[in-house]
Amino acid sequence: MTKAHIVQHTHWDREWYFTAEDAKVLSDQVFTEVLDELTNNPHANFCLDGQSSIVDEYVEINPEKLPVIQKLVAEERLFIGPWYAQTDALLVDAESILRNLIIGIHDTAAKYGKPMMVGYLPDTFGFNAQLPTLLNQVGIDNFMCWRGLNFEKLVPSPYFIWKGLGERSVYAMNFPFGYMTGLMTIEAQKNISTFVKEKLDPAIGFLQDHGDNSTILIPSGIDQKNMVRNLEKIVPQINEASKFETVISDYPAYVEQIRQKQNLPSYQGELREPVYSRVHRSIGSVRSQMKLDNFQLEQRILRRIEPLMVIAQKNDIQVSNGLLKRLWKKTMENQAHDSIGGCVSDNVAEDIIHRTKEAYEIAAGLENLIAKRLADSLELTPQQVLIFNTDPVPFSGEKIVHIVSRTKNIRFKDSEKAVLINEKYYPERHNIKRLVATGFEYISEPAYYELDIAIDVTIPGLGYTVVEFIDGDKTLETATITEETSITNDLYTLAFEAGKVTLTTKTGREIHDFIRLVDSGNNGDTYDFSPLADEVEKALQFEKAHVEKDSSKQSLIIEGSADLPYDLDDRMAENPKTKPVAFQVTLNLKADALIEGEITLDNQVLSHRVRLQLQVDDLSGTTVAQIQNGFVTNKPDPVPADWQEKYVEKPVDLHIFEKSLSVEYAGSTLTAFADGLREYERIDDKLLITLFATTGQLGKPDLAWRPGRASGDTTNEGHIMMPTPLAQEIGERKFTFAVEIVEGTLDQHAIAKTAIARLTPSISYQKQELNKFINRLDNKIWPLQYPAKPQATFSLLEITDQMLVSAIYPAYSEVGSYVVRLANPTDEPMKLPEELLQKGRVVNALEQEITMQSEIAPFDYVTLLIK
Repeated sequence: MTKAHIVQHTHWDREWYFTAEDAKVLSDQVFTEVLDELTNNPHANFCLDGQSSIVDEYVEINPEKLPVIQKLVAEERLFIGPWYAQTDALLVDAESILRNLIIGIHDTAAKYGKPMMVGYLPDTFGFNAQLPTLLNQVGIDNFMCWRGLNFEKLVPSPYFIWKGLGERSVYAMNFPFGYMTGLMTIEAQKNISTFVKEKLDPAIGFLQDHGDNSTILIPSGIDQKNMVRNLEKIVPQINEASKFETVISDYPAYVEQIRQKQNLPSYQGELREPVYSRVHRSIGSVRSQMKLDNFQLEQRILRRIEPLMVIAQKNDIQVSNGLLKRLWKKTMENQAHDSIGGCVSDNVAEDIIHRTKEAYEIAAGLENLIAKRLADSLELTPQQVLIFNTDPVPFSGEKIVHIVSRTKNIRFKDSEKAVLINEKYYPERHNIKRLVATGFEYISEPAYYELDIAIDVTIPGLGYTVVEFIDGDKTLETATITEETSITNDLYTLAFEAGKVTLTTKTGREIHDFIRLVDSGNNGDTYDFSPLADEVEKALQFEKAHVEKDSSKQSLIIEGSADLPYDLDDRMAENPKTKPVAFQVTLNLKADALIEGEITLDNQVLSHRVRLQLQVDDLSGTTVAQIQNGFVTNKPDPVPADWQEKYVEKPVDLHIFEKSLSVEYAGSTLTAFADGLREYERIDDKLLITLFATTGQLGKPDLAWRPGRASGDTTNEGHIMMPTPLAQEIGERKFTFAVEIVEGTLDQHAIAKTAIARLTPSISYQKQELNKFINRLDNKIWPLQYPAKPQATFSLLEITDQMLVSAIYPAYSEVGSYVVRLANPTDEPMKLPEELLQKGRVVNALEQEITMQSEIAPFDYVTLLIK
């Protein structure tokens, strides 16, 4: 007889149209009721939505409940973790997903007891194809979700083996009717037979028939739902009315049932099909500024702060790992699916922006502290600059140093190149108080400049060096502005003529109308883009161009302005009101193979979408997208004419990528790199990357691509429509990207390496007294009385540049150790250097020792713990 395992839980959005503080008030009531019921009823169990952050906040309010929670976790009746906060799985970095698990598991184990080792993401809007690989890194072999399955197209059963792109896999369990499949409201409890006949039995029957399943998972809960008390007394009534047998269960117990099941079907790929639930395929472009901020924050942590902390640790500079964990927690609180998706109220968006600000302050403070402590210990003069290399590969090339100087007539001793990138002038000030040994004296403070200067420098791997500047006989080099409209190097020529850009490669390939910005109205909401009926996407016309040159680079600067309809009504009016939207595209050439680009756009109109359009010539529509430690191939998938009969939203060909997109054509590969942009589409011979899609509503009903009810509850009984003026993103917007064209077929390793290299940061520090607020904490970091004596040039670790580093950070489990995680985002195994293996132990992401490996399997990781 088919057996249904019913699991009590509450789904807990940290924030949505309500704020995180609202949710804390609700948790005080709901979680207390749960603890009371579990304490009084030894037959009951409950899942607190698989995330520890909400428990932390509850315990902060109710510290006396901690022993109760610990006791119930030990009895395996209260389930917490493994996540810190339930993550989005498409719009964040692979390391963010891993840290969410690492911190969630460590915190749960340290505070509450054994975490629930279930890959539980009940409401996330689709899943990247590498999530099985990421779960495996922390020893989780299973996964549960609601959204993204299609039993006709992807896999025929809700219970299956989900394979990552490589050798890793998980036991996957899907609840197509949602985490509320077995929801028992007060009314349902009063009329069990109706509940069973009209809701429960049809769901069990459907799950049984799709895959011939005799063991069914029935989640019983909903958003912020309190516990059904005395469930063990209700289940016999359910069984009397049902064709099936229902038993009280929990998620780990059900996972064990699936582990025993034979002949499970398998599937490899992402989960984003909108058949049984919406996945919001266009959410990748909503509130795009928050997504860009998240990307930059991730890069700041991974490429600057964590490696700097390892360098500091080796040089006896004491910085608490707790600060780093706090930084990650601020970041991860913004990465819950509603939060990073942007389908939130403006009230919540303000909280997200504020948490991002707090995270940046922690990151800046950590960098400031480490750099100043090191500069103090090195006894640097104001004419010496400390420059870091946070990669474990020796660096030789251009870095941008940030200094203050009383003059621009300076030169760097070991660099012939010194190109002024930015400057700010501070005039002389009088009657300025100075602290001296006997008290205070008053001085005149001279005028000075704050300068960004590009220089050439050599720095050892995972270390630093010191460069020195002195007074020179001429001012710093600056860019010259010309009336030319083309630039060229050994690989490319970019020419602007008659409003269009032509790209010519060294092999003679010409790409006409190479780059465009295109605009259309957006009749959607903060969940989904929706086109206006009969509107055609229009190109924004380039008007003029000029060239700027220095010894570092050549820049083709293209400008334009378009009078766009002010709002949706104007887009449909015969005589629309318009506003000018000015834009600028800068294309930079250096000596390497990249065309670096920057787009600046002053958005002054409402409810529209702007995309970057690249001409790729290829008509196949095939694109290779880089995702979290891997590459996937996406091909055009025609939308059926009767899609509304099969899908709950239109399965449009909008795809998600992480750092790069590649198109092969005529013996060469064009790769576009984009920084924080996540959504793209192929139309004929064009590649379109969404810059933003603005909107003024949290939820709207009956969209062209999403018929029926509004997402976001705004058309539910008692709810209201919610305006979101902040989601219109008025003001100046900036985006950075790059393009590379190489001869030959697509090289996954080379593309991944370039994606990492072009995000390499410039990190410098000058110990100076002219402005102690350039680095905000300089004003309060006093020199140590007995500082360590570090080396003038330092390197902690050097490895071959063929290795791709996912992260370097202080260990969570061992004081005085650090973690190096190496990634292989390609379909070929990658040999590990023997000398690297000798430096540490092979561990999993939780820093638990595992079998030694001599290579990184395709699309996988190896993590090393090094003293």
